[in-house]
Amino acid sequence: MKLLGIPFLIVVLALAPLFVARGEVASIKILSPADHAQVNAGEEHQLAYEVILAPGSHHIHVWVDDKRGPGIHDLKGMYTLPKLSPGEHVITIKMVDKGHSPTGFEKSIRLIAE
Repeated sequence: MKLLGIPFLIVVLALAPLFVARGEVASIKILSPADHAQVNAGEEHQLAYEVILAPGSHHIHVWVDDKRGPGIHDLKGMYTLPKLSPGEHVITIKMVDKGHSPTGFEKSIRLIAE
C-alpha cells in the first residue's frame, strides 16, 4: 500500500505548477451579473470579471452560448455582452493559450433574458 502513495504524491507534485501562478492560485471570478440573474432581452449588459491566469494560459475569451468573443488581455475589468435574445444563455470565460486553444480553466454562469 505504501507504494501506491508514492506515485500519487509524485503526480500531485508534478501537477501543482499547473494550478499556481506567481504564488497565486489560478482563478476566474465573475463578479456580475450573478448566476441565474434575470436580465432584459435585447439590451447590452456588462460582465465584470477578475482572472488570475494559470501557467500556459495567455489570455481569456468570453463565450455567449456557442459563440466565442474576441481575446481579452485585461485580467480585471468589464466586458460588454452582446444583446441577448429571450431565453436562457450560458456565459463562459475560458483561459486560452497563445493559439486561442482552451487550457481547461473556465467559469460559467447562466442568465435568463426576458
